[in-house]
Amino acid sequence: MRAMPARRVLIVEDNADTALTTALIVRHLGHTAEAAADGFGALVQARKLRPDFALVDLNLPGGMDCAELARRLKAEHPSIRLIALTGSALAEDRERTREAGFEVHLVKPMDPAYLESLLGRV
Repeated sequence: MRAMPARRVLIVEDNADTALTTALIVRHLGHTAEAAADGFGALVQARKLRPDFALVDLNLPGGMDCAELARRLKAEHPSIRLIALTGSALAEDRERTREAGFEVHLVKPMDPAYLESLLGRV
């Protein structure tokens, strides 16, 4: 089996414990992870990291919602893969993330093995 290439992963999560845990999981899987607590911080981090993936909480503080963040990340980093990371599995939330350009809707707590498979996708 071929080894998975290391990915650069941006985690956008306002809950510090969840952000830290998610970053630890991503790093344990052999990838680089940086976190931001809101949309504006995420844009700054993305410019430094140039992420392959962004794991984004749906309910962000600070005046920028997940749809606006998704649009801006895609504009600056066209090849970024967007994954919604949320506590809600409601159909309307899944539709909202799909319309915003997210490829996957992950419900917390996430399965690290499933995340590993997502990060391995080209």
